[in-house]
Amino acid sequence: MLLFFTTYAFVLIYKKKLVTTPQAMEKLMRIDEKGLIKDRKLMLQSMGVLTVVIAGFLLHRVLHMESATIALTGGILLMFISGSKVEKVLHQVEWKTMFFFTGLFILVGGLKATGAIDLLAIKVLDVTGDNGFLMMMAILWVSAIASAFIDNIPFVTTMIPLLKKVGELSGIDLYPMWWALSLGACLGGNGTIIGASANVIAVGMCEEHKIKISFKEYFKAAFPVMLFTILISSIYLAVIFRF
Repeated sequence: MLLFFTTYAFVLIYKKKLVTTPQAMEKLMRIDEKGLIKDRKLMLQSMGVLTVVIAGFLLHRVLHMESATIALTGGILLMFISGSKVEKVLHQVEWKTMFFFTGLFILVGGLKATGAIDLLAIKVLDVTGDNGFLMMMAILWVSAIASAFIDNIPFVTTMIPLLKKVGELSGIDLYPMWWALSLGACLGGNGTIIGASANVIAVGMCEEHKIKISFKEYFKAAFPVMLFTILISSIYLAVIFRF
């Protein structure tokens, strides 16, 4: 449902730019998708390693390995299997994006170390008290706004033990709260460029093709749509979980 509303919203925003020409359509139809595969053997190797990595993500608790370790292991394994030169692989890494994330996580780590995120989460729970509906809505909206401007992982990892403690003390059913937290943190990341890793990577890829997307431009288009999806989520949660 949210995908439908989001797609429709962007169609309305960019309807003047969503046009094409018969020549462009003809050029697209002439593309041979099989001819775009330059190295079939490498493609099959990549698919095999990707399958192993995804399985590793699903079983990381059983394997007692962090997801980052599994991903890096898969990348190194594929590099050796394919016989690619290390210099060539490192040259193709988007270092600008990597350094951006490094700086972002340092800043977010500082906020977490100083207790700023903890304070925000505690204040939200203090305001809502034992009102289950109000707490659900507060978690949804606060996690959405917070996730748009800081990484959602520290916020979620902070909220999880706090919500568990609140559930123990108040006896409130936490099942709706988990849904509110997951929806807010996930959808909130769509609001700004720095809200989600996928946003930063997509903008970086656009810059490689000489397409510049500023923070302000992205914010003006994406943030209202994000708020709209959170509003729909609020209605959905209110209907599904009647307090």
